[in-house]
Amino acid sequence: MKKLEECVRSVQADGLLWGASKLVPVGYGIKKLQISCVVEDDKVGTDLLEEEITKFEDYVQSVDVAAFNKI
Repeated sequence: MKKLEECVRSVQADGLLWGASKLVPVGYGIKKLQISCVVEDDKVGTDLLEEEITKFEDYVQSVDVAAFNKI
């Protein structure tokens, strides 16, 4: 999971700021990585961010947006 977090945080863009992260239990001993970020809508779209994260196929199965606030 440490490598996964490193990969996700390696995504850089103007208008993107990574925040805190935590591991959240899903069930049966499986955990998911939850990372908060601030995205300036005019500079970075969530679609672009999801595309970049899913490129790490060895680590990422899916991307979910847990909460969304526009700035």
